[in-house]
Amino acid sequence: MAQSINKKTLVTLKAALAAFGVYFCMYGFRKPFTVASFEGLSYFGVDYKILIIIAQAVGYFISKFIGIKFISELKPEKRIVYLLAFIGWAELALLGFAAVPAPYNIVFMFLNGIPLGMIWGIVFSYIEGRKTTEIIGLFLCTSFVVSSGFTKSVGKSIMDTFPVSEFWMPFCTGLVFVIPLIIFALLLERIPKPTEEDILLKNKRQPLLHAERKELIRQFFIPIVCIIFLYICLTVLRDFRDNFNREIWDGMHFSFDSSIFTLTEIPIAIMVLLILSFMVKVKNNKKAFAYYHYILFAGILTVGLSTYLFQNASLSPFLWMVISGFGMYICYIPFNGIYFDRMIAAFDIKGNVGFLIYTVDSFGYLGSVLILLYKNFGSAQTSWLNFYIHLNYIITAAVFILSVIAFLAFRKKAKPNSNSNQFINFDPSKFYKLK
Repeated sequence: MAQSINKKTLVTLKAALAAFGVYFCMYGFRKPFTVASFEGLSYFGVDYKILIIIAQAVGYFISKFIGIKFISELKPEKRIVYLLAFIGWAELALLGFAAVPAPYNIVFMFLNGIPLGMIWGIVFSYIEGRKTTEIIGLFLCTSFVVSSGFTKSVGKSIMDTFPVSEFWMPFCTGLVFVIPLIIFALLLERIPKPTEEDILLKNKRQPLLHAERKELIRQFFIPIVCIIFLYICLTVLRDFRDNFNREIWDGMHFSFDSSIFTLTEIPIAIMVLLILSFMVKVKNNKKAFAYYHYILFAGILTVGLSTYLFQNASLSPFLWMVISGFGMYICYIPFNGIYFDRMIAAFDIKGNVGFLIYTVDSFGYLGSVLILLYKNFGSAQTSWLNFYIHLNYIITAAVFILSVIAFLAFRKKAKPNSNSNQFINFDPSKFYKLK
């Protein structure tokens, strides 16, 4: 018995390490350019940095729409081939970005975004539908909390240490991550398939074809629409903070070096991991699904409250970035897989999380593009810091309202049996008693 438990623990740790490692390294091909300022460059009346962020986001956005079909129908034996091919494509696009002069190189940032948008769905397909999906998924999700800051630190260090321009820096940073990514990808490919116990607890995961996708949307139309708009808000906030982190820090006149981008994200990753890891103890899927909504309520209110305290000089810039970032990420992270994993199990849905993730994700990146265009043309005189503060308040209100509506809509869908009553009559005071 002890040997069986140890074997399961090793599989979980191996899967968590591999999934974390692949997505952590993926950011080395996606985000290093955001640490560059490209100061003084603008084309077509738009700041150059905004243009390349939009170009990559549009590629990502298109990729997510393609992924609704591609990821939901992806066969397991093809995953590793597509994973490595997409990473190679992304790095070649960064080479094109470096070699071709601006503004013509903007198209290569668009080409960089298309393959990278597929990576999340491929990685999550390895780990979904398991008894330990939540804990593995949490390690995977914390990768993009830490990796974005780490990637920026690596990119800035490369420019500070070597005679590398802002245009060549993203390609050079990608080279640093190539070999580690291949190692983690091969490790991910070797993790065992879900066991019979996994299938019994979380449903067998299978490709979701067009007719089945259409039926799923019809059945959960109202809550899915709410989740789409809610996720748009969270993606806008997260992407703006991520892409213009340097400008936000500059606006606070806070003295910092390249390590600040990593130092603020490490405590966020640890806190999110610790809190959400308790969800693994909740065996009842409907009850766990309900708890995610309560975490969402608390997390988004943390964003608004911490911003208010910062504006009133009750929080330092560092603490504000950590606390508001924590509130945002504890809301954002579950929608990257573990929320939908519980939804599928709670409502006995035949399919996989890839379709749901890519449906909400596609609209999320559309929101990011639109908010950047608004910042450039509709609010150009507002500083990056003040614009980010206003976003915090608006998105806090929107996410809270949408999450309440989604929760009530899902509660209506819960079947009238003893398990669904645990979803309907949730008592927060009993949380610590769950096993």
